[in-house]
Amino acid sequence: MYDFAAMGAWLEFAVRWLHVITAIAWIGSSFYFIALDLGLHRDRNLKSGADGEEWQVHGGGFYHIQKYLVAPDNMPDGLIWHKWQSYWTWISGFILLVLVYYLGAEFYLIDPNVMELATWQAVGLSLVSLAAGWVIYNTLCKAFVNADQTVLMVALFGVLVAMAWFYSQVFTGRAALLHLGAFTATIMSGNVFFIIIPNQKIVVADLMGGRTPDAIYGKIAKQRSTHNNYLTLPVIFLMLSNHYPLAFASEWNWMIASLVFLMGVTIRHWFNTHHARKGNPHWTWGVTVILFILIAWLSVAPSENREAAVATRFAQAEGFSDVHNIVLGRCSMCHAAEPGWPGLHWAPKGVVLETEADLTRNARAVYLQSGVSHAMPPANLSYMEDEERAVIVAWYRAAIDG
Repeated sequence: MYDFAAMGAWLEFAVRWLHVITAIAWIGSSFYFIALDLGLHRDRNLKSGADGEEWQVHGGGFYHIQKYLVAPDNMPDGLIWHKWQSYWTWISGFILLVLVYYLGAEFYLIDPNVMELATWQAVGLSLVSLAAGWVIYNTLCKAFVNADQTVLMVALFGVLVAMAWFYSQVFTGRAALLHLGAFTATIMSGNVFFIIIPNQKIVVADLMGGRTPDAIYGKIAKQRSTHNNYLTLPVIFLMLSNHYPLAFASEWNWMIASLVFLMGVTIRHWFNTHHARKGNPHWTWGVTVILFILIAWLSVAPSENREAAVATRFAQAEGFSDVHNIVLGRCSMCHAAEPGWPGLHWAPKGVVLETEADLTRNARAVYLQSGVSHAMPPANLSYMEDEERAVIVAWYRAAIDG
């Protein structure tokens, strides 16, 4: 059993490593080509008939790059296709989804306090939502291909917000944000697999058949590539979020995720505008900072449901009864509605530690002041022992890790 568990852990590590490697390759090429397209000099009458050109220097050499708006006159030899980075990023990500969230559904996917689900129901919701996401997105893009793209982006943002809320109502907080990332990544890879590469193949087939390719295929591919460009940074955030409880363990996790998509737009807008030589809209950084501060506030924003859930977690954690007795013996003579310590007329800083509810409400303060540090009791006037501090630390960490 141990060997099997170890092999499973290494399999997950290997797939995660592959996922990161392919994602770096895909994101890098995507960002590069968007920047290249925006930075092309299109004010030159090129003899080749290309739409624009750019000179670049890298690795000790110079590169002369030209882009054809539709296609060159003849099919070039040795044409390089950029697709497998995207395909393997999605494939490896889906394998990770199976290994971690489907096979470990009872730990990472299902939260009975959110929704009572059998494993097959949770996995079914996951699969159906990922497929439905592509269908909805693709339908919107086809409907708005010739319309104002800003209207399309607003519609897509509405879909993402709705999905963020939906996932938060059916899965654990960790799985909700991860699934929103997978939902978005499926759209991005779907763009490559179902739209961009097939359209490019149509253009190649027309060239080889001696026909003039239709410019609409390139227009559609560029639309989808631009969407991928703006969605990339939020997807990275969502994929990393499972390591940070402040992001996923908040009641407002769906709103946090929604604001992250707006941050992706503001950040990429600055870079895209800069690469297009249309100025440096520094206001976008101010908006990004405001959005991030709002996200940080939402992660700890008070709510009745959240406070009740936190209180229950600390009250049910191993060692709670022992810690309560320690606090009653070492802290409550001062931290009481009517302090018993001579000269004190009210609890220091208004912190009362008499009941179990008082302890769960002030768990973090007790942990920091009397567990990991010796700040309280002041000068250790009540003679709190190191073993008692260790009990406080163990209880708090058991509640957080649980």
